[in-house]
Amino acid sequence: MAKILVFAGSNSSASINYELVKYTASIIENHDIQLLNMANYPFALYSEDIEKKEGYSNSLVELKNDIQNADGIILAVNEHNGNPSAYFKNILDWLSRLERKFMSETKVLLMSTSPGKRGGIGALEIVNTMLPRFGAEIVTTFSLPSFHDNFSPSKGISDTELSDIYEKALEAFLNSL
Repeated sequence: MAKILVFAGSNSSASINYELVKYTASIIENHDIQLLNMANYPFALYSEDIEKKEGYSNSLVELKNDIQNADGIILAVNEHNGNPSAYFKNILDWLSRLERKFMSETKVLLMSTSPGKRGGIGALEIVNTMLPRFGAEIVTTFSLPSFHDNFSPSKGISDTELSDIYEKALEAFLNSL
């Protein structure tokens, strides 16, 4: 039984990426799942001045510990103007100041979704390149386009082809643990 940390890179209370990871967490069996709602994790905008004056928040240290205690991470990143959100980039900045390789040897299923037809692929590609710098091993990725047309919180992904791709990605990730 692996310990899996599941969260979205969004601090929005209405995050569709959180809906996707919450659904994913709900269908995984025989593993220890820890689901985080990042809307409950406010972090100051990274600044060397804040770091020197105030140090690191307890929430940040706890998040780093949760990441390091996990065998794997399921992460869905949101997209703002073709990039990861400033909130998610800020988390990475803070975490990397605590410990550069904070994701050392951690396997990751990286996902994204958006209301549009590209499914947050711009942010997914950028984060797919960034996370290995912090030690992560990206096992596989999945992008869900047109979230509101292709997803139901109770039934999951409605498009058969997308559902098959999603299930194979999730299976590959779980088999890697």
